[in-house]
Amino acid sequence: MPIESLARSDVVTAHEDESVQELATRMDESHVGSVVITDGDEPIGIVTDRDLATRVLGDGMDPAETTASDVMSDNITTVDQTAGFYEATELMSEHGIRRLPVCDDSNELVGIITADDLNELLADEHLQLSDVIQAQRPEY
Repeated sequence: MPIESLARSDVVTAHEDESVQELATRMDESHVGSVVITDGDEPIGIVTDRDLATRVLGDGMDPAETTASDVMSDNITTVDQTAGFYEATELMSEHGIRRLPVCDDSNELVGIITADDLNELLADEHLQLSDVIQAQRPEY
């Protein structure tokens, strides 16, 4: 199954010159734990709620004066929209990340997939398998 069918298309994005205070507000309002930083439609970085806690608060930075470019992870790992579930999980594991922006063949952002999304998918698959096993179980 291509990752594009699993990914969320409503990605929260921002520009690198926006303050982390604005990013935190946007995360809160959108109920997400990350903001993908873009240049046009191309992802160039990501800021997570953990980045805000460790890089901003932990280092005593002023949230109103600190910008996304000051704290974003700019060695961003992305996955092609045609990649499969296993490729996405391998990328997350190899790079130690929980959020993976999904891009098209022009490297434009088309979605995002998270570890929580993948866990939810696996839980649903396990439930369906359990239902099949229960339906085929002989009665004694």
